[in-house]
Amino acid sequence: MGFQFSRRKRLGRGLSLNVSKSGASISKRAGRFTLNSRGRGSLRIGKGTSWRF
Repeated sequence: MGFQFSRRKRLGRGLSLNVSKSGASISKRAGRFTLNSRGRGSLRIGKGTSWRF
């Protein structure tokens, strides 16, 4: 597994600006689900555990 860089800046209630090596995106959190502007998402399963899709 390679080195990953990412930075997250909270913009308000449930919105975040994410910056990484591959570019920037905005994500919206709704309960256990998080969706971003690149069409990716994740589901929080438990504390510190998530499934990415």
